[in-house]
Amino acid sequence: MAEHLSQSELDYPFKLLEYFNGFRVSKVIFSACELGVFDLLLLSQKPLSAELVAQELGASVDGIERLLDVLVGVDILEVEQIDGTACYSSTDVANLYLAKGSAKSLHDMIIYQSQTIYPLWNNMVHAVREGKNQNEKTFGISPEDIFQTIYRSEEEMLKFMGLMNSTWILDGHDIVTAFNLSCFKAMVDLGGCSGALARELSKAYPSSSVTVLDLPTVIQTARQHFSEQDDTIVFQEGDFFDGDIPPADLYILARILHDWKEEKCVQLLKKIHACCQPGGGVLLVEALLFENRRGPVMAQIFSLNMLVQTEGKEHPPSQYSNMLSFAGFHNVQVCRTGKSYDAILAIK
Repeated sequence: MAEHLSQSELDYPFKLLEYFNGFRVSKVIFSACELGVFDLLLLSQKPLSAELVAQELGASVDGIERLLDVLVGVDILEVEQIDGTACYSSTDVANLYLAKGSAKSLHDMIIYQSQTIYPLWNNMVHAVREGKNQNEKTFGISPEDIFQTIYRSEEEMLKFMGLMNSTWILDGHDIVTAFNLSCFKAMVDLGGCSGALARELSKAYPSSSVTVLDLPTVIQTARQHFSEQDDTIVFQEGDFFDGDIPPADLYILARILHDWKEEKCVQLLKKIHACCQPGGGVLLVEALLFENRRGPVMAQIFSLNMLVQTEGKEHPPSQYSNMLSFAGFHNVQVCRTGKSYDAILAIK
């Protein structure tokens, strides 16, 4: 850090203070989403006063005014004076990503961050000291079965599936086009959750069949809450660790391996390799660390989150390449998208 901080930072720690207060900014955005601020402003089609926003949302005028002012300060909202009254409106970015009704809404991601990840991170000191997840301290559930915690109720399952849906609506296209996958005619997204990434695959490769394999309760919830009228993807119940894996030309593991210890990852990759025909492959989707341990900071933060929530961690490309080679795959190719998630393709 010392290499990158300027002399002015030594005189007064502007950047450090910004980091210290980062959690407050997050909570402002989380709270505005939970209250419905962005949805109200999008629907209004005109600037609204703090008094009117408070009235519509059943909140205090003082509290809403302070919240809206911070959102203006971080360039998420705009403010103008109309007849001597401050009136607030959404920016295009807020309308696109923060309003619940937008096609690219990150609302579900934000709710999960606020209501599940944030409480876990309150126990970060314990996670670092103990070297294990904090599901028991945070939610009173055994740390051994991480998905028993993640899916501990229908409400929590929907929150997690909403998170994954938001993730692939945002990043899915870049992932599925990182490599030309048109040669793979049958694709199976293992642990494909809501089917959002599978839909991006289906759009990009319409001549290929795409199947989502996930636990029965997840598939049932996906069919009930996330199916689309013109779906071309197929949902199939199963367990890729303990059950059979359907035949395919390409298997997708998107944000799966980072949940588990390396031995379990290799075990799964060997199982997939055994199911592959020669020329078949596996596509890994993860946030890749740099080999020199200097970033990307978002991937480093994701890795810390894996400590506090799961059994796994994020890795640099070399670590995934070693796992793939040990499982029998070759011709490992890496594509960094420059966004949240990257892709690795390996062939049998």
